[in-house]
Amino acid sequence: MSKSGEELVRKYTYFDYVTWPSDNPVELIDGVPYAMTPGPSRIHQKISIELVRQISNYLRRKTCEVYAAPFDVRLTGNDEADEEIKNVIQPDISIICNKEKLDDQGCKGAPDLVMEIVSPSSIAMDYIKKLNLYEKYSVREYWIIHPIDKIIMVYTLIENGKYARPEVYQIEEVIKIGIFEDLSISLAEVFGG
Repeated sequence: MSKSGEELVRKYTYFDYVTWPSDNPVELIDGVPYAMTPGPSRIHQKISIELVRQISNYLRRKTCEVYAAPFDVRLTGNDEADEEIKNVIQPDISIICNKEKLDDQGCKGAPDLVMEIVSPSSIAMDYIKKLNLYEKYSVREYWIIHPIDKIIMVYTLIENGKYARPEVYQIEEVIKIGIFEDLSISLAEVFGG
């Protein structure tokens, strides 16, 4: 009896991930390594820095913390040991409110909010693989940020454990971050010249 091609594919874990050279960064999704795109563009960096600035200013003297890539997030269920974890990603921006999820290696468990800044080479990853992964592991809020179109799509987890249809925001709008009662992000500042 022959095995199907899928059965022959090796699944890697966080244990393997930490042994790989850091000069070729990868993310693991369901045990499959995906090469990360080369260094982000200047615009990508500018957007990321502005978002982190606005969020970190808000979070001063609060319990939640914000992290920018490179920052490992190990998505796991049922308290898997590191050597069993098959999902290790580096979101552009992560907000974690449960400090028990933070350790010296990054975050073990689902962040409360994840933001991904789309590049031409990451569209399928951000829209399909990561969207499904973040939903599966109950990331409460997921933002997909389009630097060229200057829009942000916000997916919010609802009662059934699925993401609702995304809210779409344009450059002239302000987004209220759903996981906080009183934090709004000005898109004019995020995408501004």
